Amino acid sequence: MPPLDLQTNDLSHVVEADRAHVWHHLSQHKAYETIDPRVFVEGRGMRLWDATGKEFLDGVSGGVWTVNVGYGRESIANAVRDQLIKLNYYAGAAGTVPGALFAQRLIEKMPGMSRVYYSNSGSEANEKVYKMVRQISHHRHDGKKWKILYRDRDYHGTTIGTLATSGQDQRAMQYGPYPDGFVRVPHCLEYHAQWDVENYGERAADAIEEVILREGPDTVGAIVLEPVTAGGGVITPPEGYWPRVQEICRKYDILLHIDEVVCGLGRTGTWFGYQHYGIQPDFVTMAKGVASGYAAISCTVTTERVFEMFKDAPEDVMNYFRDISTFGGCTSGPVAALENMRIIEDEGLLENTVAMGNRLMDNLTTLMDKHAVIGDVRGKGLFCGAELMQDRATREPMDEKRVQAVVADCLAQGVIIGATNRSVPGFNNTLCLSPALIAQPDDIDALTTAIDKALTKVFS
Repeated sequence: MPPLDLQTNDLSHVVEADRAHVWHHLSQHKAYETIDPRVFVEGRGMRLWDATGKEFLDGVSGGVWTVNVGYGRESIANAVRDQLIKLNYYAGAAGTVPGALFAQRLIEKMPGMSRVYYSNSGSEANEKVYKMVRQISHHRHDGKKWKILYRDRDYHGTTIGTLATSGQDQRAMQYGPYPDGFVRVPHCLEYHAQWDVENYGERAADAIEEVILREGPDTVGAIVLEPVTAGGGVITPPEGYWPRVQEICRKYDILLHIDEVVCGLGRTGTWFGYQHYGIQPDFVTMAKGVASGYAAISCTVTTERVFEMFKDAPEDVMNYFRDISTFGGCTSGPVAALENMRIIEDEGLLENTVAMGNRLMDNLTTLMDKHAVIGDVRGKGLFCGAELMQDRATREPMDEKRVQAVVADCLAQGVIIGATNRSVPGFNNTLCLSPALIAQPDDIDALTTAIDKALTKVFS
């Protein structure tokens, strides 16, 4: 049943205000001249209601993989309210109680890491790493080791700096020119294999070494990678990939930056995606699920070794990290993050994510047996994708408009799913699912039943 106020209140004025004044993200607004923009009013658990009272099952956790613990968490809202009355903000040049306590709790989940730098978005968290790497280059390498490697199909943010490391060409188109020193390495998606070898994971990692040798190891300071590629097609790394990447980074003294903006805080069934693969990064960045969207927060987490590089010459007035993020000083973020973490622990949501992720993958595999248009299913935890193909044999990608027709049909059924969107030219063909970590068997089955019906309708 929809919330009671939606049964009686006329919200047409809200819709009109939205149409007249709001510039939506990732949206072509021409359509809103003839149709109403969708305005969501309330959420509970995994359900949403819009201004017309229609109910939706949210299979993408707020549209962009964020609301990990679900909607309507009063305990998070109450914790934020109580903190804002006590102290809402002070710039990050000083500390706050929730900032200190969440940093401590976070580091407990990240063996080998030790320091937390707060900001307010994933893009900003990644940009901080790039600045740190460049400052280390100037301070310790005479300006060398300034280049940052990034991977094809990965995405690291929407600023000019982070778009310079976008492995999704459509994300970056028309926003350049970009700064120098950012160099692409090949993706590791075995389904669209670039090499005909048995040990594909190691070969994909070796391709990184080839780029390093081409550029010159003394010019490369860091590499940024997603543990599981998100918007570039939900790409899980092949076996052997990550250990070889770690080996290469240590061989050439290259800092390893893991972008956990999507995967962090439980999405893959561990606290962080990289923890599946037995590696030790130098930087870990996170944002979306840190507070499940109840407050804006992102974190750039480093090792003590990296941290020491910014205080080992106190007589040098340029030695420390001369950066600030205004809203990194908000207390609402870390206090919401503390309660978010408690919920994940107390409700066993990591374990639930593994169990429900297995169910989701099993259901998608069953759909692949039924629908020839599904060429591949892949994922980790509650972060899964189904790649649609025109021909399984040739692995020719499905036309993007037909992929979006599947998404639209699910939406008409009251089920929200995603698909790769304005990312990789010719390969915006993967259906994306990232339900909240609270998902139950009926929720998982409802998602895949809707996809089943949509595939039947679109491709019959």
